[in-house]
Amino acid sequence: MSQNNIARGLAATGLLWLLAALPSGQVLAQDNDAIDATGATRPIATATRISSDEAPSIDGDISDAIWARATPIEDFDQLEPDDAAAPSERTIARILYDENNIYFSFYAYDSDPSGISANLMSGPYGLSADDFVRVFLDPSRSRRNAYLFEVNPIGARSEAVIQNNTDFIFEWSTVWGAKARIVEDGWTAEIVIPFRSISYDHEMGDWGLEMMRLVRRKSERIRWANPDNALFSTDVSRAGTMRSIEGTSQGMGLDAIVYGSLVYKHDWRPATREDDVTFEPSANIFYKITPALTGTLTLNTDFSDTPLDERQVNTSRFSLFFPETREFFLQDVALFEFGGGALEDVNGSPFFSRRIGLANGEPVNLNAGLKLSGVVGDVSLGALSVWADGPAGEDPRLLSVLRASMPVGESKAGIILTNGDPVGDDDNTVLGFDYQYRNSQWVEGMSFRADFYYQRSFSALAGDDDSFGLQFSQTSEPFTFEINAQQIGENFNPALGFVNRPAIRELNGDFAYRYRTDGGDIRWYEIGSWFYYVTDLDGNLETRENGVWAGFLTSENTELFVNLMNAEENLPFGFFLPDSVFIPAGDYEWWQVSLNHGTSDEHEFSYQVNLAYADGFFDGVYTRANFGITWRPSEHFSISPRWNYQKFDMPDGKVEIHIAFLNGTIDFTPDSGMIIQAQWDNISQAMGASIRYRWEYEPGSEFFAAIAEGAHIDEETYESHVSGASIRIGHLFRY
Repeated sequence: MSQNNIARGLAATGLLWLLAALPSGQVLAQDNDAIDATGATRPIATATRISSDEAPSIDGDISDAIWARATPIEDFDQLEPDDAAAPSERTIARILYDENNIYFSFYAYDSDPSGISANLMSGPYGLSADDFVRVFLDPSRSRRNAYLFEVNPIGARSEAVIQNNTDFIFEWSTVWGAKARIVEDGWTAEIVIPFRSISYDHEMGDWGLEMMRLVRRKSERIRWANPDNALFSTDVSRAGTMRSIEGTSQGMGLDAIVYGSLVYKHDWRPATREDDVTFEPSANIFYKITPALTGTLTLNTDFSDTPLDERQVNTSRFSLFFPETREFFLQDVALFEFGGGALEDVNGSPFFSRRIGLANGEPVNLNAGLKLSGVVGDVSLGALSVWADGPAGEDPRLLSVLRASMPVGESKAGIILTNGDPVGDDDNTVLGFDYQYRNSQWVEGMSFRADFYYQRSFSALAGDDDSFGLQFSQTSEPFTFEINAQQIGENFNPALGFVNRPAIRELNGDFAYRYRTDGGDIRWYEIGSWFYYVTDLDGNLETRENGVWAGFLTSENTELFVNLMNAEENLPFGFFLPDSVFIPAGDYEWWQVSLNHGTSDEHEFSYQVNLAYADGFFDGVYTRANFGITWRPSEHFSISPRWNYQKFDMPDGKVEIHIAFLNGTIDFTPDSGMIIQAQWDNISQAMGASIRYRWEYEPGSEFFAAIAEGAHIDEETYESHVSGASIRIGHLFRY
């Protein structure tokens, strides 16, 4: 690694600690509690202060006398099916807090308790198949990012962070608790969230707050602060305010999770045929430098609990994108978001955390890493430096990223800086700026967004080494639109980012109209049109797609959409489909029709179907048929097989692609269960499978065990390649 590269990484890290040392009161946060897009004042809730020895017992029984001291909150409104109408079922929420925790209780009345949906014992990706209550906490009143906590009627929990009002990151986790129970006139729930489990500024006593309930059998969404069904569930821009959270404690602010892992691996292949048993200690240490800023140190990071990547077969001339699934990198991931909607397409992203820990597609050790995340005054800060091994036989290298942003009214502006190259020894730095404009009063009842970014890479590749983009969107019904423009230079080279199609200019967008009915079997109808154009940097067309769609959603959440597309490709060079089927350079045009149909996962059986047919596809015929079902006979068990099929009947030959998936869960309690995964495709004929058991024996501490198998499967043989097993114990120490 060059001295310049090390110096840049250390300089970035030094800047992080300098920012952390600033007094948190130097920049005052702006109060965004004015009015929403309709001119209505944001609702206000008051949390009632109690002493620690008065804290309620978290058992789902809200008859504790202390709850009577909390102010009842029951002015909820419908989001769906009847926008801003009174809910069909009554909900009462209450909020308490003491020095160490904040507590929520919900009484979810139900006129037909036998119809309460409670099928999930755990919710790693949300509880939307069931009735649930949900709390959104935005301690910094960013109106963009928030913590989410939800619980269903049998006490299943799910947590997530909301990133920039657009994404749920369910892989995030923290220490909290909840219990629930079904009663004769509905169901009740209690939630406890330790203050040390989230980041916030002690001097900012007013927090952003939203609360939501779902009555699953009626598909009725109920919300406290924002009865606008045009906004996604991830949108907290119009959340209410929770007043007077004061005099709280986060202890010393030190959490340490210490792990010990015993790992066994057996390689069955004749060339190696060996056994390997290792003991791997690791640790993640979290320290609150200020109440709103957390420093995280990871040592010999353990990724043994990471799920399998969803199997893909590449049928394009561009590299595939696999999303991040490792928990360490997903902690506070919202603070690293850059570009807003202008970077909705991952092509051109300056920072993609999967670049860290992988070198030329192979896992490498993360020897140590330091992360800073939180708020310094009015500046939201995400920063990371990792000392990672290089590719086999090469020296370790320092990989760093710094992201900082600050509000400008409803909008925000920020910068990003990355430094380091996981696979090369050349210097590589990316510097970028973005501005994300929001106007909730653009037109009465409508919200307007405009996002802009510019970034440049500094590497051995000079000239055409920048990228920039712009997005305009309006999200309020009945009309919505989104327009994106982006340019990526030929030599834009973010070594810690993701680029799979450089040297392009891209223009895309969509327009939609949604008509909501007054009731009945159909909830809404939707029609829309979309376009997608890509040229090279000289303006020569490479890709064009124009399409229209129409569809509807029923009152039982069954959907049906039909899409008609006309496409054009001007290939500057040929490429290969799987099985060496060649697509030569040339100009092509074709029509494609597709259908998407699916039922809600609230039922014991649910399914999804995706069909497509294109005649003239690169002078051939393309067919796609994807099917998936889920069977959930009880809250303890579910199984979801899926099959993806593609057929290419081309002038140079034919290829059929089959990808099979099997996912299952066995949940013993909300804190103990197994996840089963198996995947196979006929192109590589490779199978991957794992069974992972997790038991959280006390909050933040767990026992984890897994077995995994990698094999080759064809029409006649099953040949194991690698088998493995691991046991890990992790214990949380809080001070």
